[in-house]
Amino acid sequence: MEGGDGVGSVTGTYEHSVDAKGRLFIPAKLREELGDTFYLAMGVDTCLAVYPQESWDRFTAKFASLPISKSKAMRSLFANAVKCTPDSQGRIVIPQRLRAYADLGKDVVIIGVHDRAEIWSAERWSAEEEEMTPEKMAALMDSLEL
Repeated sequence: MEGGDGVGSVTGTYEHSVDAKGRLFIPAKLREELGDTFYLAMGVDTCLAVYPQESWDRFTAKFASLPISKSKAMRSLFANAVKCTPDSQGRIVIPQRLRAYADLGKDVVIIGVHDRAEIWSAERWSAEEEEMTPEKMAALMDSLEL
């Protein structure tokens, strides 16, 4: 599923639970889209971003080209990012500091967002979805000229 930019498209919505040890099952279809190794980092909203290797490489290359005055603002993102390889049961461990950042409890939703996935608390994602209406979607598509 390669796109024109060489990054496969990450899609879908998956509802899962974080266990007492902070482990989250990553569904097989999503693992295929993300690859064997991927990166977990703070997201732009109150969520976590999951970058496939190619997306992470593109992101870090862009970061490396920034002047130091701009790049220092990204320290927290890199300090808290983790490289993930799912275990034999398809689980990853989400460190406590990242669970706290995204306000993750037991129930989470993993969504595909083109070149990455995002992990949301089920409650927050439900609120996000409730805000989307057919009219807002039409306005968004118009603004993107789609």
